[in-house]
Amino acid sequence: MNNFESLGLSQKLLEAVESEGYTTPTPVQEQSIPPLLSGRDVLGVAQTGTGKTAAFALPVLQIMSRSRTQGKRYIRALILSPTRELAAQIGERFSAYGEHLDIRHKVIFGGVNQNPQVRALQKGIDVLVATPGRLLDLINQGHIDLGRVEFFVLDEADRMLDMGFIRDIKKVLKLLPNKRQNLLFSATMPKSIADLAGSFLSNAVMIDVSPKEVTVDRIKQKIMFVRKADKRRLLVNLIKEEKVKCGIVFTRTKHGANRLVKQLDQSRINAAAIHGNKSQGARTRALGEFKAGKVRVLVATDIAARGIDIDQLPHVINFDLPSVPEDYVHRIGRTARAGAEGEAFSFCGKDEADQLRSIEKLLRKPIPEKETPELPKVENKNSD
Repeated sequence: MNNFESLGLSQKLLEAVESEGYTTPTPVQEQSIPPLLSGRDVLGVAQTGTGKTAAFALPVLQIMSRSRTQGKRYIRALILSPTRELAAQIGERFSAYGEHLDIRHKVIFGGVNQNPQVRALQKGIDVLVATPGRLLDLINQGHIDLGRVEFFVLDEADRMLDMGFIRDIKKVLKLLPNKRQNLLFSATMPKSIADLAGSFLSNAVMIDVSPKEVTVDRIKQKIMFVRKADKRRLLVNLIKEEKVKCGIVFTRTKHGANRLVKQLDQSRINAAAIHGNKSQGARTRALGEFKAGKVRVLVATDIAARGIDIDQLPHVINFDLPSVPEDYVHRIGRTARAGAEGEAFSFCGKDEADQLRSIEKLLRKPIPEKETPELPKVENKNSD
């Protein structure tokens, strides 16, 4: 096993890595960093929680620090992310790794006032982390010029396509200079992603660190069969019986997430919702309070499945099964990170049998059943 020094990183980056408590590189870091430092394009298949951000942030910072721009700074590296949460998380990593370097970065996304973002861009930055919508919006307003980008990263490419960003990505690619270094990371590699990669990667080094088993052994998975009308009472019961002090509950809809938070609050379980209809301020606040332990349960839609990175998250609960089986993997992958163990409970109503079959087909094994307890009978007129 290599150490970070053997990957060719500078002393200042090694100090930053050590400050973060990293000792040995993850497989994706070990395989990505050397070719990126040597100027190669990289195509990587890797799930969240594998250390992907460091795999591209460290080489970007090192390449940036080799040569300083004269005069006003301009955007030399562009990292495109599907969600605001993931963009913010990438920005945090750039701050940590670039602590000892004179590299300026900025994160931009929609849902917040653009003026502070525009002011930072006008002052000049080296690295831009962005979501596609706000990026194109500010380009159209004349605030962003991508004409001198040297390094382009497309992160979570499969999620980008799932969210309908393919046209936006193609627009961005047309605005980049032909001569640049590229990296594409995706948790899965269907033909659509392979085609996209082939359209802009040049002689790329292929890296595949996707697990042979779809889910890691450290996650204890359980399925609970329940009537749709009983799901909310079962959730309250499960949180109390399993002594869930910190957990994420996934729902299918934004409305369902809001309704569930009210139900949990009525049962004296402190909860907050995070989904696309919430303002960015509300989403950031909910996530901050959850990380600080002020909120016990975070109720989320799939927008949060790949954008939340919490080392100590012991429980994930699928209140609704996802329609896309791969989303199940990303949801439960929020737990058992950084070497920790975790539990994932999933509720399955009669109308979700097809989803369960698809998930188990992807896992190549059945999810063990947990007996559903006897729930107290209550009058519930709004049983949906």
